[in-house]
Amino acid sequence: MIENLTKETFLKKVFNFEKNKEWKFEGDKPALIDFYADWCGPCKMLAPILEQLSEEYKDKIDIYKIDTEAEQELSAAFGIRSIPSMLFCPTDTEPQMANGALPKADLERIVEEVLKVQK
Repeated sequence: MIENLTKETFLKKVFNFEKNKEWKFEGDKPALIDFYADWCGPCKMLAPILEQLSEEYKDKIDIYKIDTEAEQELSAAFGIRSIPSMLFCPTDTEPQMANGALPKADLERIVEEVLKVQK
């Protein structure tokens, strides 16, 4: 299931940027975070693909959504300039950003290569 994050839940589950200057992932499994807006057409096209991935990788990765309109501070913290933007957070290395509504195959490849998770 995909969870919507607020700044408060982001600080607990992903990265507490108020406490740490260096990246320190707070989650217990890799995460994919979708920065989106309700009015964004490509974001709407991406949503069902993320739902499918959430089912297929059920207990292996967390998938979160952040509404860039409601959470402007989070968007600014990650320099989000275009949406959709996705932040891939491995448990042990720096996160990587991908921009645009990527096809499912590309997302699966990134999950395998960056998050080191197989289906």
